Amino acid sequence: MSSPTPRAALAGIPAYVPGKPPTARPGVTAYKLSSNENPYPPLSGVLEAVAAAAGSMNRYPDMASTALREALAARAGVGIDQVATGTGSVAVIYHLLQAFCDPGDEVVHAWRSFEAYPIGITAQGATSVPVPLTSDGRHDLEAMAAAVTDRTRVVLLCSPNNPTGPALRHADVVAFLDHVPGQVLVAIDEAYREFVRDDDPLDGVQLAKERENVVALRTFAKAYGLAGLRVGYLIGPEPIAAAVRACSLPFGVSTIAQAAVLASLGVEDELMARVEALVAERDRVTAGLRDQGWAVPDPQGNFVWLDLGARTTDFATFAEAAGITVRPFVDDGVRISIGETAANDVLLGLAGDFRKVHLRNGPGDPG
Repeated sequence: MSSPTPRAALAGIPAYVPGKPPTARPGVTAYKLSSNENPYPPLSGVLEAVAAAAGSMNRYPDMASTALREALAARAGVGIDQVATGTGSVAVIYHLLQAFCDPGDEVVHAWRSFEAYPIGITAQGATSVPVPLTSDGRHDLEAMAAAVTDRTRVVLLCSPNNPTGPALRHADVVAFLDHVPGQVLVAIDEAYREFVRDDDPLDGVQLAKERENVVALRTFAKAYGLAGLRVGYLIGPEPIAAAVRACSLPFGVSTIAQAAVLASLGVEDELMARVEALVAERDRVTAGLRDQGWAVPDPQGNFVWLDLGARTTDFATFAEAAGITVRPFVDDGVRISIGETAANDVLLGLAGDFRKVHLRNGPGDPG
């Protein structure tokens, strides 16, 4: 008997693997360091704004996210029509691919990078063109420029790169853009931008204001601690932002989410104090891991990366036994979020123990 058949492209979609929650163990305090979540509670006034907005949940949200887009446009120094919102920056990326890619078109991106990229590309029927990272976990911009062909429609840049951590530098991206044809859209994914402390930080919004083929993508899930409400946005030239809005899910950003973001934008001094505390913890964890002998790529997000190769699953299992869940990428490495000070202390302890037991001569040593 015949039955409906999904599009053939769906068979090639890789699964998105979310960060695993910790397993309760008697006598062990568990910490989730697998999802790059902000460990702090909502900023001042956000819960009150959410509660007030919840009173109108019987009504549809403002589909255009007008007040939110006005606030974001004012902060960026652009017009409201240069802003598009969505349910997290990953949704905005998917809408971008829907708007600009036909089946068979190519999308160039670094790899390993954000695992949602190949999913969105494949779902659209486009072709993923992954370009290997450098040995220190960075985008190889020269190789990415060489990978652009007459079939390329979009290039995705992830800075800081998730999951390895290094950030792109502004001057390097400017030079890269000079080698990309004007008809190729370059999307700069800056989900962790608030944590960057590089001496030449990339500013995707500034580039989007200067160039007709560049957009910047940002989110409120990470530094702002609103991961559970799903709000991201794009800033770029008006025609590109309009195309993304045309593909967006109607009423996607809820009234509650819009209210939470607006309240958060009003207390950014408090936000940045929290970010600085997380950056300080990130630097402490990085120094501790390097002192133990780990080769940690330059972390510019709210996470660190350990290149473990075949030992990746072993480390994840070892960490879970100590009460820490990390995000393993099988046979590649683990990404570990920066969490509470107590969680980071447990991490440093177990990482040192793992090296002593399993990695006498480095990650490739079978122990």
